[in-house]
Amino acid sequence: MLSLNAFLMATGHHVAGWRHPAAQADGGLDFEHYRQLARTAERGCFDAIFLSDTLAMLPGSQCALSRMARTEHFEPLTLLAGLAAVTERIGLVATATTSYNSVDSVARAFTSLERLSGGRAGWNLVTSSNAEEAFNFGRETHFEHARRYVLARGFLERVRARWAENGVAPVQVLAGASSAGCELAAAHAELVFTAQPELEGAKQFYRELKSLLPRYGRRADEVKIMPGVLPIVAASNAEAQALFQRLQGLVQPQVGLSLLADIAGGTDLSGYPLDGPLPVLPATNSGVSRRDLLIAVARREGLSIRQLYLRMAAARGHLVVVGDARRVADCLEQWFVEGAADGFNVMPPYLPGGLEVFVDQVVPELQRRGLFRRAYEGRTLRDHLGLSRPVHWLSEEVRAAHG
Repeated sequence: MLSLNAFLMATGHHVAGWRHPAAQADGGLDFEHYRQLARTAERGCFDAIFLSDTLAMLPGSQCALSRMARTEHFEPLTLLAGLAAVTERIGLVATATTSYNSVDSVARAFTSLERLSGGRAGWNLVTSSNAEEAFNFGRETHFEHARRYVLARGFLERVRARWAENGVAPVQVLAGASSAGCELAAAHAELVFTAQPELEGAKQFYRELKSLLPRYGRRADEVKIMPGVLPIVAASNAEAQALFQRLQGLVQPQVGLSLLADIAGGTDLSGYPLDGPLPVLPATNSGVSRRDLLIAVARREGLSIRQLYLRMAAARGHLVVVGDARRVADCLEQWFVEGAADGFNVMPPYLPGGLEVFVDQVVPELQRRGLFRRAYEGRTLRDHLGLSRPVHWLSEEVRAAHG
């Protein structure tokens, strides 16, 4: 069976989704908005709700950021604790960085969420792709990319030691596709979130990551690879295309440039011609895999800066599928059957409507094909994902220190 997570981003994932008349533009600070979204996802039998986070403002001008409706939102763990009380089965995955948190605070927070929810918690470990976070924690520069992953390994082992002491085992999620990220995922991840816009590239990533698992004494079925997908769904393919073009037409240039700056690691592109090519981008200590994807798409397709930000506006480099429920289901089935994904992080373009139409139209189509559950069989996130309770992967030194 496919796995499906509902990746909820305030007003939706399309950068102009908040401007759609059916979107709730102030949803990021409305608990009732999230409560309804959580219940919709649970009605669709999704494995989990997935929330991202950053500990600083996104790169870009205040003018651009004020036109994105995604800079103000609840802290994920607090929000998910609230949603645990108004849901029964759906998993609850929160993002927390290892670069700018303490081991004790992360361990305690997820222990609490795991117990509050009855075993439905998951931790999406990140090392902070937003270099601006450093300034909020007394540092003049962000940690260098390779150094972040060295720190993350030790951080993760210490968190798991505390979880072992408390008898909890939240599902371990990792995001990214860099070589360092893949090694960490192969050693420790149970679910991997990745951006893969093309089928062949997704197949290659899937093969390569799964091939790393035996090195760490792990089987292929111990890790689920779940690329992001932004579905533009309507009653017909023509209506879906019209909806997509409407959303694309709502993208303002300053917002598009700010989005590129974020993906490119903070590089300001406003001084370059919009209809000219993407310039050579400097090295960055921010997110590496997404920046490399941006450059690869621009070079391969010969895109101008304007064309590139429109390409990224929908899903920031993730798979975009436009069509009726049957076409969307065809795509998800192909990726699943051909070994490109074990499931998907579903990224609605605008909320709440983008999630509702997926649950009402695409989920039943997947169920008819025998690809997705019709009802929950278990009560925990591990039950939904078919994951056994793990042996905590700890170093000998950590094992000795914790008995």
